Amino acid sequence: MNILVLRDYYLPGYKSGGPIRTIANLVDRLGHEFQFKIICADRDSGDEKPYSNIKLGDWNRVGNAMVFYMSFDERSSLNFRNVIKSIECDLVYLNSFFSAQFTIQYLILRKVGMVSDRPLVIAPRGEFSPAALALKSYKKRLFIVLARVLRLYEGAVWQASSEYEEANIRRLFGKRVKVIVAPNPPPIIGNLGCSAEPIEKVKGCLRIIFLGRICPMKNLNGALKMLLTVKGTVVFNIYGPVEDRRYWAECKRIMSSLPENVVAQYCGEVVHERVGITMSSHHILFLPTLGENFGHVILEAVSVGCPVLISDQTPWRYLEEKGVGWDLPLTNAEGFKEVLQRCVNMDHQEYVSVSEKAREYGRRMFENGDVIEKNRQLFYQVAQISKVHDGVGTSSLTGVQV
Repeated sequence: MNILVLRDYYLPGYKSGGPIRTIANLVDRLGHEFQFKIICADRDSGDEKPYSNIKLGDWNRVGNAMVFYMSFDERSSLNFRNVIKSIECDLVYLNSFFSAQFTIQYLILRKVGMVSDRPLVIAPRGEFSPAALALKSYKKRLFIVLARVLRLYEGAVWQASSEYEEANIRRLFGKRVKVIVAPNPPPIIGNLGCSAEPIEKVKGCLRIIFLGRICPMKNLNGALKMLLTVKGTVVFNIYGPVEDRRYWAECKRIMSSLPENVVAQYCGEVVHERVGITMSSHHILFLPTLGENFGHVILEAVSVGCPVLISDQTPWRYLEEKGVGWDLPLTNAEGFKEVLQRCVNMDHQEYVSVSEKAREYGRRMFENGDVIEKNRQLFYQVAQISKVHDGVGTSSLTGVQV
């Protein structure tokens, strides 16, 4: 099966976070079975220059996929349509709902008949969570209304990464839309790269990592405020691309007000190949995010033995019961502070126990074959839905939620 993937950013990019990893993991896991052709921008999020060593306006082999990198000038409706029409594919896979260039433009071309009406999957990648919709709310909600009125998504199948995301999709587009739940696939574990043993943990000292885009959604300012009253020697290393300059200025003001025992420092961006080794040099990942559709960085942290302190707005829940970390409500600031202090007070033996449990938990998640199978069946089921919709076949759609 040939699958055409449309997405703003792809490898070697990394600044737009989880969706790139989701598609890359999918290609790594299923690229031997499906032929993935990806169309994306010729540069990473926020970059002024294109990637080096790529062919523009042509296909590039990237791992198990063929990738077509488009400059801004090449993304005109006419050129975009011509590229789409030149591709033989059995299914189109959109990996955003609000992408102007790679989703909205495609849906409009499809609506007016300028591209063939192929089987279509739309994966909103967490864009419909209440926290995500609250950011630039007016524009997003206006487009949702227009999309419903114009029926831009008519005939599409929605991919939800969880039952929670499925509920968000149905809340916005109605109970009758077709939704298939297929969780985001984890990476192949050999791709992480990390230290084999937990780092030394001295009682009264703690090395914390924050790794994510610096923007309101990730709640870095909230994390910094929770460090104001922590006792002991704390190093708080911040990694990730600065996406919102105004928000980053606010975070730096809080950093300057931290007590002397807490050293917060910005350490720049991390390419994906360095995430595992960077994580494993810290005691915990601290990410009180406003919401995550999946949270690749959370899985990557526990997989290298770095326990996590996160909000309860991610799919990673009941972590304390599993002994691998903590997930707390954002309204419970005191609870976050208590856990931070508990981590500072841990000795090496206690920390090693938590770290090893985290590593084992992560390994089990990486080896979850059921997740891979649900992604595989997503594509086969969408193709079958299209046949039934067109009156070609009458097979039952086992597992499809409509």
